Order: sequence, then C-alpha cells, then structure tokens
Amino acid sequence: MNIKKHIGTVVIAILAALLTVMIYSSLTNDNSRSNRFAAAERLSQNDTNGIHFANLPADFKAESFNFTLAAENTVPAVVHVKTQFTRETQYQSPLYRFFFDEQMPQREREVEGFGSGVIISSDGYIVTNNHVVEQSDNVSVTLHNEQEYEAEIVGTDPVTDLALLKVDAEGLPHLKFGNSQNLKLGEWVLAVGNPFNIGTTVTAGIVSAKGRSIDILSQRQGENKMAIESFIQTDAAVNKGNSGGALVNIEGDLIGINSAIASPTGSYAGYSFAIPASIAKKVVEDLIKYGEVQRAMLGISMVDVTNERVRDRIEQLDLEDKEGVLVMGVKRDGAAHRAGIQPNDVIISIDGETINDPTELQLIINSHDPGDEVTVTIIRNGDRKEIDVTLRNREGTTEIITGQQALEELGAEFQAIGDEEKRRTGVSHGVQVVSLEDGKLSKSGIREGFIIISINGKEVRSVNDVKKIYSQLPDGARMELEGLYPGGDYIYVYQVQK
Repeated sequence: MNIKKHIGTVVIAILAALLTVMIYSSLTNDNSRSNRFAAAERLSQNDTNGIHFANLPADFKAESFNFTLAAENTVPAVVHVKTQFTRETQYQSPLYRFFFDEQMPQREREVEGFGSGVIISSDGYIVTNNHVVEQSDNVSVTLHNEQEYEAEIVGTDPVTDLALLKVDAEGLPHLKFGNSQNLKLGEWVLAVGNPFNIGTTVTAGIVSAKGRSIDILSQRQGENKMAIESFIQTDAAVNKGNSGGALVNIEGDLIGINSAIASPTGSYAGYSFAIPASIAKKVVEDLIKYGEVQRAMLGISMVDVTNERVRDRIEQLDLEDKEGVLVMGVKRDGAAHRAGIQPNDVIISIDGETINDPTELQLIINSHDPGDEVTVTIIRNGDRKEIDVTLRNREGTTEIITGQQALEELGAEFQAIGDEEKRRTGVSHGVQVVSLEDGKLSKSGIREGFIIISINGKEVRSVNDVKKIYSQLPDGARMELEGLYPGGDYIYVYQVQK
C-alpha cells in the first residue's frame, strides 16, 4: 500500500511539473510572439522614419516634395517663339551656266524657326535666346492659351546669347527671377519649353554642375572673344525648340534660361545647359533701361592657377593654396591697371566671394555696371592684399554707353529699306544711310544714300544690327561695310575703324 501511495504521489508531482512547464511555455511563446510583432511594428516605423533622400536633410518631409506646383506656375508663363527670315539660295543649273556662262541669280526662300521664351512681366516682356531670333524678319509668340502676338525685339546680347522681346499685352502670367547663386549640386530643377515644336513640355532633373564653360558662344562669336559662359548644367531633358525656355527650381523660381545641349546627334544625350538667372536678370534690366548691356570690365587677361601651361610660373610664386586666378596681363589704363593690380598677382576673391577660376571672376564682374567699385583680394609675393577697383566700360570710362552713342560715333542716321527700295535695287535686305555728319562713316568715304547690306560678313537687316555689330567690336578693330548705291550696279566695300 505504501509503495502504491508513493508511486501515485510521484505521478501527480510529474503531471504537475509537466503542467507547469506547459503553462510557462505557453505564456513565454505568447510574450515572444507579442514581442516579435512589437519589434516588427517598431522596425516598420523605423523604416519609415529612417529612410531619407540622399541629397536632402534628414528632417525633410517627403510628402512636401512635389513638382506639380512649380509646373503649374511655370507652364502658363512659357511661350512658343516662331521666327521668319529670308535666306538667299543659288540653284546650280549646268544648262544655265552653259548658255550664259555665269551662275544663276540668287533666289529668296522664306525660312521658319521656332524656340521658347519666358514671360518675365505682366506687361509683356519676354526673355529668350539670341540664337532663336537673330537675323529674323518677323517674330511671333504663342501663349499657353493659344493666343498669338506679334513680338518686337527690344534688344539682343550675343555675348550671353540672350534676347528680350516685347508684346502688346497686359495681365500676363509671368515668372520672377530667382537667385541662381544659391543653387546646390544635386538640387532638383524643371525644364519647361517647346521641344520639337510639339507643345509645352515639362522635364525634371538635377543640377549636375555650375559655372560650366563649353565654348559654344565663343565659336559663334568668331572674332569676338568676349563671350560669357557660366552655364548651369543639368540632366533635365532638353531638345531642339527648348532654347529660350525656363529652368525653375521646385518652388517655381526662374533660375535659368535653357540654351544648349551636349550631344553627338543634335538631340538630348544626357546633359543640358542653362544661362544662370544672375546673368539673365542683369542683361534684361540693361536692355529695358538702355537698349544694350552695360558691361563692366576689370581689364586683365587670366588663367586659373591649376593651368598646366603656367605650371612653372605658378611654382615660382610658391602659393600655399592652389586657388584663385593668375593675372597674366593688365590692360593699359584699364580698371585693374589704374587700381594697381599687376601681372603675377593671384586674385582669390572679389567682394568676399571666392574665385576659383576665370568663369567665376567673369560672372561676378559682369553682374556690375561701369563705375561700380569692388574690393579685389590678391596674393602678391606671398602677402595678402585688398585693392579697391573702380570698374570701367570697354572704352575705358565709367560712363553708360548706349546705342545712340554708337550712332553718334558713326555720324549717321539710318533706316531699314522698304519693299519699294528692295525691288529697285534687287536686294532683299539692308539699311540705308539717310543723313551724314562729321563722323567715322563720312571719313571713310561713304555718301548719303548708301545701302549697307552686310558688316564683317554679317547680314544687316535693321538699324539695331548696325548698332549691335559696332558696339561689340573691340577698340581699334576694323569693320567692313559692304553695300551699294541706289541705281548703281557696283558693290562697294568701305572700311571703318572703331
């Protein structure tokens, strides 16, 4: 009996122990599962709060990152620019040459071009590229609402490839210039324009580089080496027809004018280039106020201090830091020369803004007017110096230069020839000298009535063309005026020195 009693007690104890273990195990599993779910929930929350855009601050709110507002504000302010101009062509006919022993006469052909523009004021000022409207006879713009206007060319600036148009309208949607100096690499931007003439199109990309020079304007300028290039490079898709369109940030501020692409085919291949708002704003303001750009000059030739061509010269200066630009030469009586800047000085900043290459210096100087004073910080013989410089214009003075002054120097009054004169002379374009005073033209031998067809090989279609070509010539340069007199059969070429 005692043995059976003990066995029963042991069995009961074992069963009790097993029951205890099962209950504990059940509770532990429940807690474990509960903990796993809690951990998963926390992990999910951490995933949401811990994942950030690589180029944005950690507290950036993804839900506020939106292109739609910028697009909605920009699209109505971007216009389609259409141009018309006459191109003379010569058909080569073997039979004609056989019978007449001469070339067939040239024939006129109407050509149309297209591009984009940005409305920058409610009363109809529109900025676009110079290469969109140059040599055009007629310019028209079509708004986003399909309303079309004839446009007047207020002024052009081939040095920056910008042009300003004006339409007779009020209350237009428009964009305001933003601060392109504050752009950061990796910042999102939108390009808005009219690619391939298909209509307003919005593309997105990031800022890939700033202050980029691609030598496209220097090549177009030919003998004029004053071209200013400090492009914003982006990977927003831009194609033919986008030229003159808007580059905006995600707030919808106009921070650039789309101008060029890098492409082996002529179509978008990865990179596009826009003229910074800091340049465009200055050009536009000057064209409105003066009719041409007031360009300040420091009067130096320069290279960056990392240029391999001047390595030996740089090493002799024993610079601590490889930053700034080396002054190679100083223009006699120019702004820098008058202030005491010398060859072999290294310019490291202007008005506190760091200078790393010639493009940056050029960008800062060209944001000023002749007569403005800037503080130039240089390194000379190892010493740091600050020099106050009064900037000057291309003529070496601090005065404002206008197109009227250019005409006064030439000593003539001009007017574009009309249709009757075109028929009588057999030319398709030209500007006639209607009166002469004592000036450069009369001294060259030109007489009243002379019709200027081209200057330095460039077609002349308006009085503005005469002013523009003359104003952009460096001092001392010669310009060749080709043309004819009414009723005459001979082409004359006159040379005028600026």
